[in-house]
Amino acid sequence: MSFVLAIDQGTTSSRAIVFRKDISIAAVAQQEFPQHFPASGWVEHEPEDIWTSTVMTCRDALEKAGLKAKDIAAIGITNQRETTVVWDRATGKAIHRAIVWQDRRTADVCAKLKSEGHEPTISKKTGLIVDPYFSGTKVAWILDHVPGARQRAERGELVFGTVDCYLMWRLTGGKAHVTDATNASRTLLFNIHSGEWDDELLKIIRVPRSMLPEVKDSSARFGETDPALFGGPIVISGIAGDQQAATIGQACFEPGMIKSTYGTGCFALLNTGTTPVASKNKLLTTIAYQLDGKRTYALEGSIFVAGSAVQWLRDGLGIIKQASETGPLADKSDSMQSVYLVPAFVGMGAPYWNPNVRGALFGLTRNTGPAELAHAALESVCYQTYDLWAAMRADWPESSAAKTVLRVDGGMTASDWTMQRLADLLDAPVDRPSILETTALGAAYLAGLHAGVYPEPKKFADNWRLEHRFKPAMSAATRERKLKGWARAVKGVLASDEGEG
Repeated sequence: MSFVLAIDQGTTSSRAIVFRKDISIAAVAQQEFPQHFPASGWVEHEPEDIWTSTVMTCRDALEKAGLKAKDIAAIGITNQRETTVVWDRATGKAIHRAIVWQDRRTADVCAKLKSEGHEPTISKKTGLIVDPYFSGTKVAWILDHVPGARQRAERGELVFGTVDCYLMWRLTGGKAHVTDATNASRTLLFNIHSGEWDDELLKIIRVPRSMLPEVKDSSARFGETDPALFGGPIVISGIAGDQQAATIGQACFEPGMIKSTYGTGCFALLNTGTTPVASKNKLLTTIAYQLDGKRTYALEGSIFVAGSAVQWLRDGLGIIKQASETGPLADKSDSMQSVYLVPAFVGMGAPYWNPNVRGALFGLTRNTGPAELAHAALESVCYQTYDLWAAMRADWPESSAAKTVLRVDGGMTASDWTMQRLADLLDAPVDRPSILETTALGAAYLAGLHAGVYPEPKKFADNWRLEHRFKPAMSAATRERKLKGWARAVKGVLASDEGEG
């Protein structure tokens, strides 16, 4: 039993990956599922789609690897973090579609919580800001909008969970209602200092305590799968939200280490050790992982648009046919032009947190064409990362004392052009690992650690392998000029805020 199965349940697809003892990959299976947009700014998933695609990919991966349930030492789960499901305790049936992390329907509720003066209390206890992004207000919305739901929840008939928790319930045939500390820390209901659900927060956000799962370490025995699913029971012993799992997969176990994941959006996490650092720059304080009852904290910055800027070039403008064309196209751009794209298609994330502004292009000339737009789109991801990097350094000066290296993963890291520009603008090395499936690897590691397949963190970190290091090569004068231009462009976009409406 030297294999570990990782479930990577994402926003647009579910994946299952079988890892060997030496962390090489034995098999991968993936299945996309539909997105639902019932109103402007609303995003939903059908919980049954999440469930069936997860089971199908697990069976598929086991078959491709030629393995049976008895060959798998453990299962690890990683998931889209703030997506919210409420279901019936007796039947396991969801009472409403899952409300996805990107959903903005509770903006008014969040504005009301702020106007009533609750944000300082919530932020102090959770490390988060009051924003529709997180789960708490989504739960309250479901209870308020599904007829009879609030009364049923008060009677203890309904339960709530993030996607990991919902999958745990289904995988164990309703025997386990559990989550881990990283997912709990994204709900607005969990005190990250005491490591417990908080009665004051539950009262403010109006969520009954009886709905909540038990919170465990990220590497622990969570339960075992119903034998009927995979032809025998398999222990589930690792859970972490996707960005925390990527931090673990990147072996960022030492304080000061940073990883940045480039998918649809971009998420950067800085390990701050056993100390939660309160941000003065609108970053989030979150639990990076919890092992043996000890919490390790991180500062997190979220950018809403990274890879989706490239999708916009492809699907919106039609100037490329596939993402891989973007770098070579950007390489042909006119070096005399300074075109800036601020990709605030859905507002701006950290360190600005303004949901009302929209995207803009600056510096257009008659000569601006596809090459310059490709250049601006890729560079926008690097500039936004720079803003997070600068905010992290300001919040936690220890990180600027050491010569920090950024470890990167996610689809966009395949672009050498983008990674080189990132190193240039950060004036720091950017390391791309040989295993890019870091999120799934993090989940597999947590499960395998508990099952005795993988060693303790320091030894596991020795397995991390560099594929390529991008070193800064831009002159200080050019870097400064470009960063000043970006700052002016962001200022212009922020000045255009006309409020929601």
